Amino acid sequence: MTQEHHNGFFDCIIVGGGHGGSQSAAALRQSGFTGRIALIGAEAEVPYDRPSLSKEYLAGKKSFERMHLRPGDFWTSRQVELMLGRRVTTVDAAAHVVVTDLGERFSYGRLVWAAGGEPRKLSCSGSELAGICYIRNKADCDALVEGLPGAERIVIVGGGYVGLEAAAVFREIGKEVTLVEALDRVLARVAGETVSRFYEAEHRAHGVDIRLNCGVGSLEGSNGRVKNVVLATGEKIPADIVVVGIGIVPSAGPLIEAGAEGSNGVDIDELCRTSLPDIYCIGDCARLRHGRGIRIESVQNATDQATTAAKAICGELKPYDATPWFWSNQYDLRMQTIGLNYGFDSVVTRGNPSSRSFSVIYLKDGAVLALDCVNASRDYVQGRKLVDNSARIDRDALADTSKQLKELGPEVL
Repeated sequence: MTQEHHNGFFDCIIVGGGHGGSQSAAALRQSGFTGRIALIGAEAEVPYDRPSLSKEYLAGKKSFERMHLRPGDFWTSRQVELMLGRRVTTVDAAAHVVVTDLGERFSYGRLVWAAGGEPRKLSCSGSELAGICYIRNKADCDALVEGLPGAERIVIVGGGYVGLEAAAVFREIGKEVTLVEALDRVLARVAGETVSRFYEAEHRAHGVDIRLNCGVGSLEGSNGRVKNVVLATGEKIPADIVVVGIGIVPSAGPLIEAGAEGSNGVDIDELCRTSLPDIYCIGDCARLRHGRGIRIESVQNATDQATTAAKAICGELKPYDATPWFWSNQYDLRMQTIGLNYGFDSVVTRGNPSSRSFSVIYLKDGAVLALDCVNASRDYVQGRKLVDNSARIDRDALADTSKQLKELGPEVL
C-alpha cells in the first residue's frame, strides 16, 4: 500500500482517550518527544475522569467540565491531534497502519494501545430491553440520569465497586434499591470478608436490599422496557431501571487479531511492550506477562504504565514496578487500598469496623501484601511503606491502634 492512500503519518498514535491515553501524550512531550502525536478516542468527549461517573457525576455533585483531565488548551499547546468519536478497528502490525471505523487509514512509527474495556453485558433473555444501563462512559451515565426522575425502583446487578457506588448514590436521592450479587458476598473478588461484611451492613443500614448467592435468570419487559428482574430461583423483583456492573471485557480485539500475544487482554513486558514491533499496551486491557500475570483496572495503573511506555519510546527504559492503589466512595465512607491482596493467607483487622474507621491488613507468609483502609487515610499513607518492603511485623503490633504504622519497624518482629 502506498503512502498516498493514507490520511497521514504520525510518529506516535495513541488509541484510547481515557487516563492512560491522556497520560501517554503528556508523558511523551514531557520526555522530549518531538514527533507528531495523534490520540484516537471512541468517545466524542475530550479525555475525562472516568471513575467520577459512578460517584460524583452520577450524584450530580460534579459538573462534566470539572472532570476534564487536562485544561482546554493543553492539547493544542502540546501539539497533540485529538481524533475523537472513532474507533480503531484494524491494526496492520507489519505495515504499521491502523484503520478506523470511519475508514481512515493512518500510519505510525509507534503505537500505544490504551483502549480500556467495554462493560460486560448481561446475556440472559430480555437483556436487550430499554432501561438496562451500564456505567462506563458519559453517554451511559447521562442516559441513566435522564431516566432517574421517572424511576422509583432500581435493581443493581453486581456487587463490585461500581454497583455499590451506584447503590449509595441512588439511596441518597431516595430510590428503592435492590442489589443482586451472584457470589456469597459483595466485593468478593477484591476484598477480604471483613470488608465485604462491613459494606453489606452499611448498605443494608442505608436501606439497600442486598441479595447474595443470587443469579439473574432473565429480564421481563413491558412495551420494550424492563419491568422485572427474574432471579434464577424464579422470584421476580420489580425494576424501573436495571444497572449492571459485572466487570469489563478488555478492548483488545484488533491487537489480538493482528497477532499480539494474550488471552485475557494483551500480554506486555515490564516496559509495556506487546509481542508486536513498536506496539505498546497500557491500562485496563494490558496483562503483565511477568509476575502475577494479571490485568489491573485502576487509574493509577493506567497512568503509571503510560509514563513507562512513553519513557521507553523516548529511550529511557525504566521497568514498571509501581505499587497499585485504588479508592471507592460510598456514603460518607472512603475506602483506600494499597497493594494487591492476591494469595493472602491471613488478615489483621486494625481498629473496629463498628467505629466506621478501620483497616484490614493482608499478609502472605507473614509479609504485608496490601491494606484496605476505610476512613483511615493515615493507615493508607503509612501502609505503603509496609507493602513496598513486604514488611514482616508482629500481628499484635499491626493491630495496636495506639501506635501509628510508621512507628512499626522491623524491630517489632
